[in-house]
Amino acid sequence: MIVAIGLLAVAVGTVVFHFWSPWWWTPIASNWGYIDDTIILTFWITGVVFIAVVVFMAYCVLRFEYKPEARAQYKPENHALEWWLTGLTSVGVAAMLIPGLFVWNQFVTVPDNATEVEVLAKQWSWGYRLPGKDGKLGTSNVRLINDDNPFGVDPKDVNGQDDVVIDGENLHLPLDKPVKILIRSIDVLHDFYVPEFRAKMDSVPGSVTYFWVTPTRAGTFDVLCFELCGVGHHAMRSQVVVESGAAYGKWLAEQETFKKASAAALKKSVAAARNGVEAVNKLVLRERVTDIAATEIVQ
Repeated sequence: MIVAIGLLAVAVGTVVFHFWSPWWWTPIASNWGYIDDTIILTFWITGVVFIAVVVFMAYCVLRFEYKPEARAQYKPENHALEWWLTGLTSVGVAAMLIPGLFVWNQFVTVPDNATEVEVLAKQWSWGYRLPGKDGKLGTSNVRLINDDNPFGVDPKDVNGQDDVVIDGENLHLPLDKPVKILIRSIDVLHDFYVPEFRAKMDSVPGSVTYFWVTPTRAGTFDVLCFELCGVGHHAMRSQVVVESGAAYGKWLAEQETFKKASAAALKKSVAAARNGVEAVNKLVLRERVTDIAATEIVQ
């Protein structure tokens, strides 16, 4: 009796905790309400099965409790029960999988008017590249990645000269505009995830993965890495700022393009080289003066 009551208490407590839990997902800020609907459907199906199993266990504990005069019955097969269990299980699994397939089809079918934004993942920070006035991202190559070109943008591609490069800063996106997120990694597996968007995708070294999203609520949202990627995984964070079209356009115009960044990096390199040459010349001159002074002392 005590065991049966405990099982029923587990079933009731599970239902109560589900509806009054303090831990729930954050308010959605994108078009992917379908994902929430699919998860809720999965909760209902698995929840009903869980409650049914627990209640059945409680029934069995009461119905078949030990009695000295009772004798066990051996039934090796029950075809009717097997068919019922197989059929109900198949229906439950199909009810969970089919909606997910429809959502996945929408998830990877990018609208024609979506703007491409590239996300570059590396231990342990995020970088972003947005198209310039031409609306096109330039080509990139991992062999071109260096300190002055962290995205590996091909300097010979004219489409990449006006690309907006953001390394270590926040990403801005326009409100109510579809965006195709292209995701790359230059070291290990990462996962670009914004909880309020509900959408996330792994970044795999050597390939470009993607998903698309339409931000539907203005605000600032955290970017998390949802794939264990090393000792700095917990600190691999950034933010996405969703704002009106006018505010987004103003922010975009203030950002540095690849062409300007390359020119600044080249100027810095030339200055560093010039300073290095001057330092070497000073050192040589000092050594010569020292040698002359030593010669005069000897004489």
